[in-house]
This record gives sequence, structure tokens and C-alpha cells, in this order.
Amino acid sequence: MKEDIWDKLYHEAKKVQNARIISPFIEAGGVAAALITKAGNIYVGVCIDTDCTLGMCAERNAIANMITNGESQIDKILAVMPDGKVGSPCGVCREYMMQLDKDSGEIEILLDLESKRTILLKDLLPDWWGYNKFQNN
Repeated sequence: MKEDIWDKLYHEAKKVQNARIISPFIEAGGVAAALITKAGNIYVGVCIDTDCTLGMCAERNAIANMITNGESQIDKILAVMPDGKVGSPCGVCREYMMQLDKDSGEIEILLDLESKRTILLKDLLPDWWGYNKFQNN
């Protein structure tokens, strides 16, 4: 039986999820994320929490890995919370994803692993402010 893409992404994120203290100022790995691009490649990332608020969410870390590898179009993304359940991206991550590509509103986000309930990014950011900027390019 072929593994469901959401289960595959979940397992890829769980592989890198490892909550740990990096220094007295930085904790990492409590939340992990995995995404699959339109080209079919998977990228992962973990949260990096800092005392000075210059950290990075797991989703943005996965996106940074994707961009580092020359891609910018996400098909699906999920984040695994410290309790092992999936969760919705924060507002900063939502905005970051919307700015990647004119079609980013179609990014599918997993909200519940068991039921495979998803939502599109555009439904989390109705009336997004930046659509006109894409139309002018």
C-alpha cells in the first residue's frame, strides 16, 4: 500500500523534531515542519526559539531549505507540534508563504492528521493585501 503524502510529510517532520537546548538563549526542535514542492521535493525544518525573538518557526526554516535548494513553490505543508499533533501555521508563516508566489494561496495545509482535514492558505488569509503587487509584475 502506498503511503499517503500527508503521512509521509508527517514522518519526515518527526525525523527532525528533537526538542533541545542549544545555549542559555536558544532552544530548538520543539516544532518541526515538512513541505512538498510543486516539483515533488520534500524539505524539513525545525523551530529555533531565541530570547531576543530573532528565532525562526519550523515552517519558515523548511521554506528556507527549499529556497536554498532553488525552489519557491509549495504544494503542501504541515507542522508537528510538541504534543505530536499537527497545527496551523502562525500569522508570520502564513504571510511569508503568501509572498512566495502568485499562486501561494493554493498551498494546502494539514490541520488534522487522522481525518486528513486541510485548508488552503488563501482561506487563512482572506482579502490578502498583496494580490495587486503580483498582478503588476
